[in-house]
Amino acid sequence: MPVIDEVRRIADDLPGSEERETTAGPAWFVRNKAFVWECRAWPSIPAELREIIERELVVGVKVAQSIDAEALREMHPDVFLAQTTRWGEPKIAFRMGGIDAEHLEELIIESWRVQAPRYLRRELDERMGFAES
Repeated sequence: MPVIDEVRRIADDLPGSEERETTAGPAWFVRNKAFVWECRAWPSIPAELREIIERELVVGVKVAQSIDAEALREMHPDVFLAQTTRWGEPKIAFRMGGIDAEHLEELIIESWRVQAPRYLRRELDERMGFAES
């Protein structure tokens, strides 16, 4: 069963990433902007989503645009959840049990890129052997 340590391993390796314990659980920030977090079953979340979050590990990530979240939901409605809370939009929450390791890494890195400043994105690209952006 997927665990939060898989998220931690990926997020901690990104430049400028900082893990913080929040009232909702662990969350990772870059330059004080959240990019990945464990979701909690807040009372404001619709009951059917709260039940899922109470039963299994659900993680949220930032996305560049709301349309990106909609596309993920349409492709994999059994994995990507409908809107959880309004704060931090645009974002998407997903069931860790439905994500493979490669897709998890892609989601976290892309979320980090949405929040990271250009100089940190450039640092990661150089580390990964990509040309300057």
